[in-house]
Amino acid sequence: MHPGRFAALTPDKPAVVMSDTGETLTYAQLDERSLRLARVLYDAGLRPGDDVVVLAENSPRCFEAYWAAVRSGLYVTAVDFHLQPAEAAYIVDDCDATALITSAGQAATATTIIDGTPRVRLRLAFDGDVAGHDDFEAALAAAPAEPVPGTPPRGKDMLYSSGTTGRPKGVKPPLSDKGIDDGPDPLLGVFGPVYGFDADTVYLSPAPLYHAAPLRFGAMVHAVGGTVVVMPRFDAEASLAAIGRYRATHSQWVPTMFVRMLKLPDEVRARHDVSSLKVAVHAAAPCPVEVKQRMIDWWGPVLHEYYGSTEALGVTMIDSLEWLTHPGSVGRSRLGVVRVCDDAGDEVATGETGLVYFERDVLPFSYHKDSGKTAEAQNPKHPNWGTNGDIGHVDADGYLYLTDRRAFTIISGGVNVYPQEIEDALALHPAVLDVAVIGVPDDDLGERVTAVVRAAPGATPGPELAEELRAFLRSRISHRKVPRVVDFVDELPRTETGKLRKHVLRARYAG
Repeated sequence: MHPGRFAALTPDKPAVVMSDTGETLTYAQLDERSLRLARVLYDAGLRPGDDVVVLAENSPRCFEAYWAAVRSGLYVTAVDFHLQPAEAAYIVDDCDATALITSAGQAATATTIIDGTPRVRLRLAFDGDVAGHDDFEAALAAAPAEPVPGTPPRGKDMLYSSGTTGRPKGVKPPLSDKGIDDGPDPLLGVFGPVYGFDADTVYLSPAPLYHAAPLRFGAMVHAVGGTVVVMPRFDAEASLAAIGRYRATHSQWVPTMFVRMLKLPDEVRARHDVSSLKVAVHAAAPCPVEVKQRMIDWWGPVLHEYYGSTEALGVTMIDSLEWLTHPGSVGRSRLGVVRVCDDAGDEVATGETGLVYFERDVLPFSYHKDSGKTAEAQNPKHPNWGTNGDIGHVDADGYLYLTDRRAFTIISGGVNVYPQEIEDALALHPAVLDVAVIGVPDDDLGERVTAVVRAAPGATPGPELAEELRAFLRSRISHRKVPRVVDFVDELPRTETGKLRKHVLRARYAG
């Protein structure tokens, strides 16, 4: 299924709505414009397996580019527009892009990277002029609204990992022989029935479309004829207002967004109607138990969590009622078989902690131009078992619990300390707006557990608050895990989906 089907059935129905301006893209427009763009790309010489990059803030144009690529057998790579030009140029060049679509808002980056991206033969810009780029609207107007010649395979996204532990890696799934008319994307078969995606779905997306979940979930909603309401950026109160204004039935969040909404004054939260929500999905980062419980108390049992990744190695899911009986779990497997293994690659006993793998018939991806990193994601004894690098355990009922990422584990005085536990404990302290816990090199301990805190408005950073937070932790976690140092900063390096870029933070302190 794809937008063309609904262009025929419900041509005037909104496929995309921008929450702030009300700008609307109907199914008829999405189908026609993606057809025209597909021909523009084809006429520029792009053929199945080639890559088109999108460098833009949230816009309906992002979905036009996505569907143009999918119906042409192309890969589409969405680039984080917050990256520095050199970082963006690395991704554009690394993915072998031959076409780039940008917005006038990203003109500075788009023009700066021209010399560093020589493979790109077609550059288009929308919402204004960008030097060195052709006009997007003029290009579409000159192209026919007809399918590209032949029967290309169904295109796919080729996205780059968020780079929380190092340089972003390109996740390249293989193209299948099936075309766009040969059934839906396989992910829809996993998520669609569980979340009830259908033509009546109104899906609110508060996150950037350059990330995997917002882009893929938006495409899944289009595949069933629903409406995607896109926020230009996350704002706590604006999100609540958008739920009520558009009567959103579905939405997707990250735990940081929950924390920000929970910290709104009671009278602000009370003035917004969220009763239309049937499913509020959250993923991308571990959610503190207390945060999730408070969200369920507020929104009702509509929260659904899944654990997955850009690599799409596997998926676990859990709804609110299951979670209330298994608090802290990310659910049971819906795609792939969960295997928890030791460092040697052997499975550990039920309840024991180890590296989490998903068993598949074959590994469903490879890291572009990096066979070494692909090998690192595979179990040393079972090549078809892949890992995202997370540590956890499975209980007797088959529910998976995550402890932390392997790369974030702190070894202090010979003891493994998992930062997530400490971060979860501090997340809802009224004086804490944001927090990261890292290991800082220490001659005596090897690594010193350090909490890096962004204080909430009205709180006074300093020794007194640091000791208050340490005392708060001592009543909740083992004393040996309590950070020896609490440092205060103005900002923490996070992606827009809330993931901490810990390698950036650790590099600062290591220096």
